[in-house]
Amino acid sequence: MVICIASGKGGTGKTTVATNLAAVIGEKAQYLDCDVEEPNGHIFLRPKFEYSEKVYVPVPQVNLEKCDFCKKCAEFCQFNALAVLGKNVLVFPELCHSCGGCMLVCPNEAISETGREVGICEKGKGLLDVEFVHGHLRIGEAQAVPLIERVKKEISKERISIVDAPPGTSCPVIATLKGADFVVLVTEPTPFGLHDLKLAVGVARILNLPIGVVVNRANLGDKKVYEYCEKENIPILLNIPFDREIAECYAQGKLLIGHEKWRLAFEQLFDTIKKHLEGER
Repeated sequence: MVICIASGKGGTGKTTVATNLAAVIGEKAQYLDCDVEEPNGHIFLRPKFEYSEKVYVPVPQVNLEKCDFCKKCAEFCQFNALAVLGKNVLVFPELCHSCGGCMLVCPNEAISETGREVGICEKGKGLLDVEFVHGHLRIGEAQAVPLIERVKKEISKERISIVDAPPGTSCPVIATLKGADFVVLVTEPTPFGLHDLKLAVGVARILNLPIGVVVNRANLGDKKVYEYCEKENIPILLNIPFDREIAECYAQGKLLIGHEKWRLAFEQLFDTIKKHLEGER
């Protein structure tokens, strides 16, 4: 079972939901932080890392002795990662999308591939024996998708995988959502929350994924999120109030399930997700 926790915008409480859900499942759970640009699940699950791997993507390198400067590689590349200037070829690795097309069109086999580091993937054990995996994108790196795909390779069929997605609805989010069995969208009852929830719902429906909503800071704002979910037949899975006790737990990097009330609430959340999945089947 792969449960993806996503949101249309940042700051809704996505990581709070993901880490507490993984922790309440315990040793049968696997938490994967795919918000590789700013991973923060480790603050709450406090893993001891046992494995670390640098992640590379292939980029072209040109052998100028073989190159006849025909410009076919530069003309082929839609991302302008190569430029032929006189008797020289410039390669811009940060623009390369690693398609390998430049090698295919080169008539002289002057182009080969080398690796460019995009980040690291780390794996270990967190609190309550939750298996923990996250990616950390290299500072200045623009492409998160290759690192997200590397993190997702660690998804285990033997565990219940809780995948913490990046915020928004861009390419990294879509890469994270692919292959999920169920998507939990975390939102807040504000005009901004509703606007971005609609965008996230649209993405999940394009990918044909079952969805449910968790409303954070539920006692603030208005009722328009609830009206929208009722109209669209989207189940509300859990309401989390704006509460001092919750804010203190978050500020101290503690899990909510340390309180009996919230342990029961997240157990119920997991049971509800399972029932929805059984209904889908």
